Amino acid sequence: MPKFVFFCATNRTNLKLAKLLMGLAEETGAETEIVQLEDLDIPLFTPTVQKAGVPEEAGILNRKLLESDALILLAPEYNGSIPPVVTNAIAWMSVSGSDFRAAFNGRFAVVGSSSAGTGFKVIEAMRSQLNHLGMIVLARAFLRNSYKNQDPDSARAIFRQLVALTS
Repeated sequence: MPKFVFFCATNRTNLKLAKLLMGLAEETGAETEIVQLEDLDIPLFTPTVQKAGVPEEAGILNRKLLESDALILLAPEYNGSIPPVVTNAIAWMSVSGSDFRAAFNGRFAVVGSSSAGTGFKVIEAMRSQLNHLGMIVLARAFLRNSYKNQDPDSARAIFRQLVALTS
């Protein structure tokens, strides 16, 4: 049974979307887990702060991704791009081991957004960042915004494809 880890940037509409999607993923045969990035106590990444060592919660994020078959990354659009909590988590994960791409390289991902705007800019920004880190990001994305709700049948199709790819 493939395992999908959901990294959720915020505890409001993106968490609501994550819970909906987790149920749909489980219907397609996946085991799921959610990590609420907003709830983690990870300091702002800087080289100076890094000298004190990698925060325990950043190492946990790294292990969760290494133990999964796919990442589902959900975040709202902040100023036309990725929320700082996501960028910070990825920055810390990239220094959690000897190879900054180890947790990402060759692993599947799907990105999504629940945003007041269209969410398209954050989806493209997350896709670009995860591709840079070596992830295989599916072309389809999850989307819930002021204009449309996530179609459950579409989400199930994405998860069926992800289950087939990771099995």
